[in-house]
Amino acid sequence: MSAGLTVSVPVAGRRVLVVGAGAVATRRVATLVELGAEVVVVAPEVSAELAERAAAGEIVLHERAFAPTDLDGVRLVFAATDVAAVNAEVRAGAATAGVWANRADDPADCDFTVLPAVRRGDLVVAVGTGGRSPALAAHLRRRLADELTGYEAVLDLLAEVRDDTRAAGGSSEDVDWRRAFDEGIVELVQSGRIEAAREVLARCR
Repeated sequence: MSAGLTVSVPVAGRRVLVVGAGAVATRRVATLVELGAEVVVVAPEVSAELAERAAAGEIVLHERAFAPTDLDGVRLVFAATDVAAVNAEVRAGAATAGVWANRADDPADCDFTVLPAVRRGDLVVAVGTGGRSPALAAHLRRRLADELTGYEAVLDLLAEVRDDTRAAGGSSEDVDWRRAFDEGIVELVQSGRIEAAREVLARCR
C-alpha cells in the first residue's frame, strides 16, 4: 500500500461499526471507546471483553451476522472478522452506503488505515510505513512512548501561553517558539520547574 494523506477523523459522539469480535476487533473497540465513539459491534460470537463492555453500557452489541442496515447512520466501519467473504461483504455494503471502511484482512482494499499512535492527552504522534512493515511501525511506537513521557505537561503550558498571547491581542507567531525549545523549556517542564519554563517563554515573546 502506498502512503496516503495523514488525517485525523473525529469519532467522539459518532457511531462507528465494528464487524467481528476477535482479537483485532477487540483492540479496535478499546481504542474507539477511549476516543468517545458510539461503538456498535456485530458478530455471531463475541469475546468476554466485548461482552463485559456491552454489559457496562460502553458499546452496543448485536450477536448475529452482519446486515447492510447495520451501516445506517454510521461514520466509519471496521470489517474485522476472520472470514474474507464477510469482510468483503461489509466493504461492498459500505461502498454502496458511502461509509468509509477499513478491512483488517486486506489493507489495499480500505478507504482509510489506522496508524499506530502514541497518545498523551491531546498530543498524538502516529507512525506509518505505507503498509510495508507493521512490525517497524509498532517498534517505533514503543520507542516514542518512552520519548514522549512528560510532553503532555509541555503541551498544556504552550497552549496556555498561546491562548494568553491571543487574548492580549497578539499573535501566536509573536512568540519565538524555536528559541524557547532551544533554551530548554521541555527539560524544565519535565523536571517540574514550570515557573522557570514560563520565564523562558516570557523572554521569547
